[in-house]
Amino acid sequence: MTAKKSGSSPDKRRKYDEAFKVEALRLASESRSTQAAAQQLGISPKLLYRWQQAQLVAEVGSAEVARDPEVRALRAANKRLAQELDILKKALAIFAQPTP
Repeated sequence: MTAKKSGSSPDKRRKYDEAFKVEALRLASESRSTQAAAQQLGISPKLLYRWQQAQLVAEVGSAEVARDPEVRALRAANKRLAQELDILKKALAIFAQPTP
């Protein structure tokens, strides 16, 4: 999870490798706040938002669909339900254990 500095660019913009971007997007998706995740990584929140938008466009195949409020709401609901399912699976594993 390292950032690469570009020595040939006179504007001194940092270049981030794909592994860093993937890890940053994972951290942002697990975090309650994209801004907090960006601050933790030491990058601009705007940059992280751009990476998230690019990832969303790549997943759905269209910028129009990615901006659709219904699609955004459905994705948020899907994420929330996936988290609830994970919690229920863990609870089931805990309560399914035999008592001594």
